[in-house]
Amino acid sequence: MFRLAIPLLFVTFLASCATTPMAPSAAVSDLAPTGKLRAAINFGNPILAARDASTGGARGVSVDLSRELARRLGVPLELVTYNAAGKVVAALKSGAWDVAYVAIDPVRANEISYSAAYVVIEGAYLVRQNSPIRGNAEVDRAGVRVAAATGSAYDLFLSRELKQAKIVRAPTSQAVTDLFVAQGLDVAAGVKQQLEADAKRIPGLRLLEGRFMVINQAMGTPKGREAGAKYLREFIEEMKASGFVARALERHRIEGAAVAPPAR
Repeated sequence: MFRLAIPLLFVTFLASCATTPMAPSAAVSDLAPTGKLRAAINFGNPILAARDASTGGARGVSVDLSRELARRLGVPLELVTYNAAGKVVAALKSGAWDVAYVAIDPVRANEISYSAAYVVIEGAYLVRQNSPIRGNAEVDRAGVRVAAATGSAYDLFLSRELKQAKIVRAPTSQAVTDLFVAQGLDVAAGVKQQLEADAKRIPGLRLLEGRFMVINQAMGTPKGREAGAKYLREFIEEMKASGFVARALERHRIEGAAVAPPAR
């Protein structure tokens, strides 16, 4: 029986290799130039990643995608963790990571080559229960102060879109609502799920209906790694089409996020 087990295991291994082709060598060199895949994981966005309550380790859809990508590249995985998207982008200058999970933005596109989006989430506004602001269109008015996380997708978006309201910046997404409360600001802006959790945590707050932006979350790699960028684009399309992303969202009990449509 033992003698039969070894050939069977070998056949199973070969079959798994046959169904999942290994990445081209040029892509491996681009995405793992140090011999391992260094994936930037942002704990500041609860849709993408969080710390496991029991182990303290990283878990989430971005972690699952990183493990699958490392497997296909045939290299070890190193998770490089951050607590804000702005810090992920800032770390690009020091070459700290090879792939990252950040929202698509034209400013970031100067330094990052993106895949198409794999997950679509919403940016929302939070106000006090007694706030006179009743809708998203009422936020951009003179005298209104909006809390947002430095360098986040919605900070970049609102910096372009708001003409009269003033942005007051917090260091991380998790700190936005606390800053909003502590400084008596008028509005907090952020990922809808984070603000929903904050509204449950702090009495007397409410979300405005709807959304002020759609946030397209994508995988990215530093500019200039063309073979790696091409492979990432193909990888993400396969992960969406195969149901991998949908299963990851379900497994981690993520609500309010949708799998992005196929790239055009």
